[in-house]
Amino acid sequence: MTVILDAAGDAPPATALARAVEALRAGEVVIVPTDTVYGLAVDPRRTGVLFALKHRPLDVALPVLVADVEQALTLAADGLAPAVQRLMGRWWPGGLTLVVPRRRGLGLDLGGPDDTTIGLRLPDHPVPVALAEAVGPLAVTSANRHGQSTPATAAAVVDQLGPGVGLALDAGPCVAAPSTVVAWTGGELRVLREGAVDSGEILADP
Repeated sequence: MTVILDAAGDAPPATALARAVEALRAGEVVIVPTDTVYGLAVDPRRTGVLFALKHRPLDVALPVLVADVEQALTLAADGLAPAVQRLMGRWWPGGLTLVVPRRRGLGLDLGGPDDTTIGLRLPDHPVPVALAEAVGPLAVTSANRHGQSTPATAAAVVDQLGPGVGLALDAGPCVAAPSTVVAWTGGELRVLREGAVDSGEILADP
């Protein structure tokens, strides 16, 4: 049975965060609130369990949530384009995922067709930020079976997923649009998915 713990508030309960940290360090999947939708979080070195639980095809890469820009830069290749760094400064924390060149030798199996890029996001929510501060970057994807809609509450996520998740952090409804996904490839920005942030504003950013 999945344990659901209250994690609401600008300063989420320390006991709930501590339980989640313990579960993540043990390689378990944890249901977490974000500023967009509920997510499934796991140590990015142990993503197999998340792919299996979500029924997600291995060719669909997992994004990574970070605690701050500095943590994001440890995952990106050296010499990240100034345009990308400006986007981080302008739109983070928030609903923008940036797909950028991955640091060489990173060794994270995030799925997808190649291992040269990585999707990064700094969410505007205290729970995933606190967890990433405690255990490091987290592989996080929407909390639903692949191809189904993402429930708005932690309890509804548990109902949809069934057995397989030991812990869920409940911070009330998460009903925003998923993040906008933008890739930096070939020296220019390319919109991969429309979402929470208007892509026109992103592309117009100086």
